[in-house]
Amino acid sequence: MDTTKNTQVEPVSSVMKVFSILSELAEHQSIGVTELSGKLMTSKSTVYRFLQTMKMLGYVHQEGETDKYSLSLKLYELSAKALEYVDLIGSADRVMREIGEESKEALHLGTIDEDHIVYVHKVDSQYNLRMQSKVGGRNPLYSTAIGKVLLADRTEQDVRELLKDTEFLPHTENTHNDVDSLIKELDIVREQGFGEDVEEQETGLRCIATPIFDRFGRVIAGMSISYPTLRHTEEKKAHYIELLKQKSLAVSEDLGFHSED
Repeated sequence: MDTTKNTQVEPVSSVMKVFSILSELAEHQSIGVTELSGKLMTSKSTVYRFLQTMKMLGYVHQEGETDKYSLSLKLYELSAKALEYVDLIGSADRVMREIGEESKEALHLGTIDEDHIVYVHKVDSQYNLRMQSKVGGRNPLYSTAIGKVLLADRTEQDVRELLKDTEFLPHTENTHNDVDSLIKELDIVREQGFGEDVEEQETGLRCIATPIFDRFGRVIAGMSISYPTLRHTEEKKAHYIELLKQKSLAVSEDLGFHSED
C-alpha cells in the first residue's frame, strides 16, 4: 500500500503564527502586544518575541519605546517584485514568440541568482535540434550571453565581489578563465548594448542577448536567441541583434522604463 497518497504535510505552528501576526497588522494602522496576543490567543511573551524578530528583519516597525507595532513597506516591496516578475514573463512571452516565429531559433529569458542565471521562460526552436535548457535551469554568469548583460549593469567592484568565490570551469576552449578576462568583455557589452556567447557554454552553439530594464533603469533580465554555429552568418547576427534590441526595449517599456533617447 502506498502510504504517501492522500496525506497532508503537518503545518508548522511558528509559520502560522507569523502569518497570523502579519494579517492582524495589515488590519490595523498599529496595534499593541496585549491586544495582538488577545486576538491570536497567544501569550504576550510569544507575540513579543515574534514581533522583535520581524522587526529585526525589517517587516514591522515599533513605535518608539511603546508596545505598538505596525507593518513596514518591506512586504510591499516583495509584492511589487512578484508583480513585476509576472509582468516580465507575460510581456516577454509575446515578443519572444514573435522572434521565434521569424527566426525559428530558441529564445530564453533569464534573471540573476547569485553567480548564476536562472531561465524563467523559454521558447523552443522550431528546428529538430533542441537545446537541453529548461525553465528553472541554471547556467554560470561568466559563460552565457544573458549572464554578461546582467553583469554589465554592475560596477567592476560589484562584479568582482559577486564572482569572488566562483570557479571558472572550462566548458569549452572559449570559456573565460578568470574574472579579469570577463571584465574586459563586459566593457564591450556595455558599449555595444548586447552580450555574446560564442561557443563558451556549449561547443557548436552561439547566443546573443540584450538587457531588459525595469522602471528605474536597472537591468532585471536578459533575453537571448540561441542558434548553432552552422547557421551563423554575420548578416544574420546583425539582424538578430537589432531584433532583440527592439523587442527587449518593448518589454522594458511595458515595465515602465523610459529611454532617454
